[in-house]
Amino acid sequence: MTRPDPDVDIYQVINDLSAEEEGLWASAGDGHGLDPEQRQRLDAIKIQLDRAYDLLHQREALRSVGEDPGGARARPAEIVEHYQQ
Repeated sequence: MTRPDPDVDIYQVINDLSAEEEGLWASAGDGHGLDPEQRQRLDAIKIQLDRAYDLLHQREALRSVGEDPGGARARPAEIVEHYQQ
């Protein structure tokens, strides 16, 4: 029996968050804009997406040097949010 690929789980999280983000923006396009709760959720989604992409990049980097990608760990938002883009 093969073990599930953690990358697939991370991609699923990214897809789910992206769909939620799109839904929020679509509801904002109805002429009413975003309410404060929706803005707060969009901010949280952005951070969660950044953390998920960071984790994928860590796994990819470990894999590229022949190390176990399982050693990658999700970094705190405070660290990921201060990266230069």
